[in-house]
Amino acid sequence: MRVLGIDPGLTRCGVGIVDVSQNRRATLVYVTVIRTPAGEQHENRLLTISDGIERMLDEYTPERVALERVFADTNVSTVMGTAQVSGIAMLAAVKRRLPIGMHTPTEVKAAVTGYGQADKKQVGTMVAKILRLEEIPKPADAADALALAICHAWRSPLGALAATASPDLHGGAAPRTRPPAALTSAQAAWFAAEQAAKAAAPERGGLRRTT
Repeated sequence: MRVLGIDPGLTRCGVGIVDVSQNRRATLVYVTVIRTPAGEQHENRLLTISDGIERMLDEYTPERVALERVFADTNVSTVMGTAQVSGIAMLAAVKRRLPIGMHTPTEVKAAVTGYGQADKKQVGTMVAKILRLEEIPKPADAADALALAICHAWRSPLGALAATASPDLHGGAAPRTRPPAALTSAQAAWFAAEQAAKAAAPERGGLRRTT
């Protein structure tokens, strides 16, 4: 499965693409950060990001797209920009009939580190380890995008999980009350984080919030 992960942001939009095999082995395909200057007109910044995402979708032809789920924030302008970028990405994916997965920061952190409250350095370190990279992808937006792609691939129906999970509206695994036996320790931690997130109030913030 090839997954394109997007860490939405108006100033820096991380985009990472990974291939994941049946045995859950993840391999880096491409990663970049689409940047737009704060002084540029808002609509032009959105166009730049839109063009970049569309270009990567057409060039690398992913099978699924993963996005960070946007939550309310005290900085309204930041949330608006992030939500607009998310909308652009979702539209580009839907136009190509690609399933879309939305993941909370807790889910992503638990999937790649085994700990839902991991910091950015821990996430970056584990992304590099999972993808067998010599260095942590920088800036953090790049590592976050790759983490989203890895999380989505690991929670999607692949190999041994195909019998226990089916695609939902957003292209991820169907809701579960028990963890499948084939999960790794990190994936099991993700499952626990997912269940905790369902029981708690909606969290605030995200892997990255920039304007």
